[in-house]
Amino acid sequence: MQVSILNNVKKISSAQWFMISVMFVNAGNYLYNLILGRWLGPILFADVAVLITLLLVLSFLAMTIQLLCAKFVIEIPPERTNNFKKVTYKYTLLFSGIIGVLCMVFSDQLIDIFHLNNKLIFYLFGLGVPVYFVMSVSRGLHQGKQQFISLSQSYLLEMLGRLSLTFILIGFDVVHPTIAVTFGILFSFVLGLFPNQFSLSALKVKSVLMETETKAIYKFLFITALYEGTQIIINNSDILIVKHYFESNSAGLYASLALIGRVVYFVIWMLVMVLLPKVILAKKEGSDPEKILTGYLKFIVALTLTLVVGCYLFPDTIIAMLFGKQYVSMGPLLYKYALATSLFALANVFVYYFLSLSKYIPVIFAMFFGLLQVAGLILFHKTLEQVVHVQILLMSILLLFTLLYYFKNKSN
Repeated sequence: MQVSILNNVKKISSAQWFMISVMFVNAGNYLYNLILGRWLGPILFADVAVLITLLLVLSFLAMTIQLLCAKFVIEIPPERTNNFKKVTYKYTLLFSGIIGVLCMVFSDQLIDIFHLNNKLIFYLFGLGVPVYFVMSVSRGLHQGKQQFISLSQSYLLEMLGRLSLTFILIGFDVVHPTIAVTFGILFSFVLGLFPNQFSLSALKVKSVLMETETKAIYKFLFITALYEGTQIIINNSDILIVKHYFESNSAGLYASLALIGRVVYFVIWMLVMVLLPKVILAKKEGSDPEKILTGYLKFIVALTLTLVVGCYLFPDTIIAMLFGKQYVSMGPLLYKYALATSLFALANVFVYYFLSLSKYIPVIFAMFFGLLQVAGLILFHKTLEQVVHVQILLMSILLLFTLLYYFKNKSN
């Protein structure tokens, strides 16, 4: 029996280990949000949800760098990979350092916009930004080389670090909950650095890329930054806009709704992380990347349908079980929010697929609808239901556009 189990474990590929570990990470992050929601109540949770949303904003910016590294560590000749790593680390540190300083400089304004209580939050956040971006370079290199075990370790350490320190600080009432969450985030960035490929000595060596490599990198970086910016807008603008326009209790209730509805997005993101290097490699080797996409889509469609139907049939049970009875008033909106998230997640799979093939038209679609979502939510936010309806409408049209582009390319 034990021998049989060991043999089955050995058959699990590194990509499968990565998916298993990231499912565990997503479950841990979800548990983190659920405990905070139950522990703090809707009003305090509204403040904490802003910090978690800002972390997601930061993660999408860092994902631009991670995708860049994952793509070009495959495409650049092996003898020039070391050069690429050094240049990427150097410019990433410069860019992220500027973002970190801006967080500190404009801390007073950020406190006013999001109705928070302590600008120390943004000083700590600013310190963490360069650490997070360096970590993302390392993750991108692991992803591109399909070193999924090392990639898994980084995600696991980040999640465990955030959970442990945050709950210790809140549980022992050491600091205010918003400060505790920020310290937890900073600590998780440091732990997420391991295993890391960065060394300060790499910054001392002058490295130069070839002109053709530089042009290709800039083009991909520009397009990917636009798309990740779009992801930030579509994924997080609703929570930030609701926090700005609605009172704290309603904002906290909406944050719980968003966290439940986004389960499918984070699971699909995990699959995309495995899909992207496989598609790039298939293209490089001359095989058909569409077969890889089709295999993943079957599972993704089944997952989204299951989630939406479950939220439609058992909304109050799901919310009460996860967040508690004080959040149950959001029950009628749960399946609608899950539908909006599922539509975006499906469109996102196609956009990432074409992005890995260096086809950028779907990115423009996503960017346009991301901006349209912000405009729509600013204009139409009389009720939380209206906020969700705007997202369903726009994400339906975005998915339609990406499908039309996919079938057009397929026929060509």
